[in-house]
Amino acid sequence: MKILELPPAGPLPLGEHHHSDRIGWLRAAVLGADDAIVSTASLMIGVAASSAPRAGILVAGVAGLVAGAMSMAVGEYVSVSSQRDAERADIGLEQSELVADPAGELAELTQIYVQRGLTPELARSVAEQLSAHDRLGAHLRDELGIAPTALAQPFQAAWISAASFASFALVPIIALLAAPAAGRIPCIAAFSLVSLAVLGAFGGHLGGAPRARAAWRVTLGGALAMAVTALIGRGFDIPAG
Repeated sequence: MKILELPPAGPLPLGEHHHSDRIGWLRAAVLGADDAIVSTASLMIGVAASSAPRAGILVAGVAGLVAGAMSMAVGEYVSVSSQRDAERADIGLEQSELVADPAGELAELTQIYVQRGLTPELARSVAEQLSAHDRLGAHLRDELGIAPTALAQPFQAAWISAASFASFALVPIIALLAAPAAGRIPCIAAFSLVSLAVLGAFGGHLGGAPRARAAWRVTLGGALAMAVTALIGRGFDIPAG
């Protein structure tokens, strides 16, 4: 079944900017960055806690960067592709219903507006005018909750997640290179936790959420992950070589 391309919505009025407009790329970027720091730092701390030499810790960090970036890209692509497939299936089904029963679909749209508080007469008038302008778009927005300008973008999510992961996974690696031999674990942990706090606050700012709360929850989660891997690494102590 051919799916019609939806007409692009007009630009927002001057000065109108909403946090939800960023949700697609923001989710992928923040998820990739958080995961990069937490997973790479935890992996390196776990290896360092086993008394592995610096070269071994570095290899673990670089391997974690590459594997994590690829995993994020593939995972995001598959996940968002599934979402996109579901959206396209709903669009196709709605198109079929509009062709098969236009009067019934108009009545359904009218009832939606009545349930939102409009009088039946006004609801009918609104439904008719919106349908005359963009019948499919009106049903997608108000019946299915699909915004024509915010459909899932698999490639966008994949490359943003991969780039974000690869960039922020460098934080614990740089910390290792700058740390003295006796302070590798504290240095990696400190650099990573500060970065997580800043990243959490920045993400909260972009999303319109309280910055302190956003910073606290991501920092606490990262600290827990690093502590657990450090304990596991201690159980596999490797003689220095």
